[in-house]
Amino acid sequence: MRAMLAHPRILIAEDESGIADTLQYVLRTDGFVPVWCPTAEEAIAQFTAEPPALAILDVGLPDMNGFELFKRLQKLPSGAEVPMLFLTARSDEIDRVVGLELGADDYIAKPFSPRELVARVRSILRRSGRTGQAPAATPTVAPGTPPPMPFALDADRMQIRYYGRLLELSRYEYGLLRLMVQRPGRVFTRDELLSLVWDEASDSFDRTVDAHIKTLRAKLKAVAPEVEPIRTLRGTGYALNEELPPSV
Repeated sequence: MRAMLAHPRILIAEDESGIADTLQYVLRTDGFVPVWCPTAEEAIAQFTAEPPALAILDVGLPDMNGFELFKRLQKLPSGAEVPMLFLTARSDEIDRVVGLELGADDYIAKPFSPRELVARVRSILRRSGRTGQAPAATPTVAPGTPPPMPFALDADRMQIRYYGRLLELSRYEYGLLRLMVQRPGRVFTRDELLSLVWDEASDSFDRTVDAHIKTLRAKLKAVAPEVEPIRTLRGTGYALNEELPPSV
């Protein structure tokens, strides 16, 4: 069996760009290397060029049924060794049965928790003998995106310093701030924050995000009263201010 790379490559065959963006973000944050293919033909080409550690296949692709794509990939060199997970908007039992009877390793229906999907990816990779344990995130941020100067993120310890002061954050406050520190200037909608930070987003509401942002702002203001690090975009969501003073 082929040994897995230090940063496992995950192929994503998904035609909806919003879902693909979310998948790429959570996978990359957890140390994986996502490769997005909006069509089945592109997925076949990418798989042929370099078989991934795992493939996530949307059943409803525009150019080919996901089940057919699965069978095509299985016939490629190393195809039978690569674990695959079906992703679909359908919740009918017959679809789950068909996917699993074909030999898929798992099946998850939309809408889904991105964190749950990443957990399933890791579990599948462990079961398949490809370790599945993505390298721990570095104490900085995603590659190519340096954090604003006032913040220092230590993902291993789940700690964030602000202007040199260690913040005492709840689990969800840490999750919210970590997302924004990793993508300064990027606007996160409330729905995205619920999906990416909360385990069961369906049990939470927009006001849950607003309440945690409020307490998070209070903790940041206690360190630097004159600085406004979190921007609110009315009717949309929140973003980390990219233009923060390096010191206070």
